Amino acid sequence: MKILISNSSSVPIYEQIKNSIIEQIMNNELKEEEPLPSIRSLAFYIHISVMTVKKAYDELEKEGYIVTRQGKGSFVAPKNMELLRETKLQEMENYLSKALDIANFLHLSITDVQELLKYLDRREKE
Repeated sequence: MKILISNSSSVPIYEQIKNSIIEQIMNNELKEEEPLPSIRSLAFYIHISVMTVKKAYDELEKEGYIVTRQGKGSFVAPKNMELLRETKLQEMENYLSKALDIANFLHLSITDVQELLKYLDRREKE
């Protein structure tokens, strides 16, 4: 498992850890039931506080990405297809929001944006 932390990022470190693990789960780099490093070993490995890793793991568990078994550790949770769909829809919404900001800056209409999306869709299918 790879976790890259940027101290200069405005994103809190626990959130960077959480996002990195979610991305690896979504990309199937971390498989269902795969054990995660212990909180202590991950904290040691990436040179941060145990409490920071614990907060990331707690958030991941609360959101359904991992399960913790007393005395055994934390594991990737079985995939919840509805959760996966919601996560991808949120990601898409973020990209489209940025695209609309650019379109508004360029004074493009929704019709112009739709035409661009149709063009990109056709190009992808070729």
